[in-house]
Amino acid sequence: MPGPLEGKVALVAGATRGAGRGIAVELGAAGATVYVSGRSTRAQRSEYDRPETVEDTADLVTAAGGRGIAVPTDHLDPAAVRALVDRVDDEQGRLDVLVNDIWGAEHLFAWDAPVWEHDLDKGLRLLRLAVETHAITSHHALPLLLRRPGGLVVEMTDGTAEYNRDTYRVSFFYDLAKTSVLRMAFALGHELGPRGATAVALTPGWLRSEIMLDQFGVREDNWRDALTEVPHFAISETPRYVGRAVAALAADPRLSRWNGQSLSSGGLAPVYGFTDLDGSRPDAWRYLVEVQDAGKPADVTGYR
Repeated sequence: MPGPLEGKVALVAGATRGAGRGIAVELGAAGATVYVSGRSTRAQRSEYDRPETVEDTADLVTAAGGRGIAVPTDHLDPAAVRALVDRVDDEQGRLDVLVNDIWGAEHLFAWDAPVWEHDLDKGLRLLRLAVETHAITSHHALPLLLRRPGGLVVEMTDGTAEYNRDTYRVSFFYDLAKTSVLRMAFALGHELGPRGATAVALTPGWLRSEIMLDQFGVREDNWRDALTEVPHFAISETPRYVGRAVAALAADPRLSRWNGQSLSSGGLAPVYGFTDLDGSRPDAWRYLVEVQDAGKPADVTGYR
């Protein structure tokens, strides 16, 4: 049976690992052709110096049932992004889904460091990687996406608009970056809506990314071992969960109802009926407000 996204073409910018990889794989599982981009390749690693590569992500997309196409790209380079979009146009003649998940700044922020103490070069580099890359990619990709009605743009961030409005997020530069991406989706909603496309901001919850698992010294198959030291990690989710959120949005004939809004994987799960890989539906942002930030002991009952 063909998947709900059979014949659709997606570009997941920043698909090497984490949420980007989970999104690319779930779009593939729904039948889409997925172009995956990023800087880490089998031939050369990015400054992260991690083993995940865009080629590996493309292989996972294909194994899931779609068609994965890896295109190594530095999204700070406008000429490289233009070449990426030109390739999609030449090979497919269409673009139905654009996911801006470029980040690459885990090593550039300091927790709770005020702006005058934070390394300035690292902070400015973080803003370039987290904000400028999204603007460059949208600038070049959106004319192709707008050729057909019904296109979807997903701006990936950390935190909902409501949560980030009232909560200081890590540091000045991190806070600014994640809030800027939320505003990008709002602005794109105004620009794309009248032209027949939809833009949303989307956040996963506490993501069990490759980097997070390594940080806690666990694997996906034994992640609960980390709960002895980090009990609230019990609300965490796999990257595939937010991937299923994107796939559900892309297949929704009433997609435009979400235009310009801030969404979360946990908030969309009951709407569309999808679950995480273990069959649960973690609602991390509600949990953070009502349990973790409220100073209550870890208890995910009623939250996943």
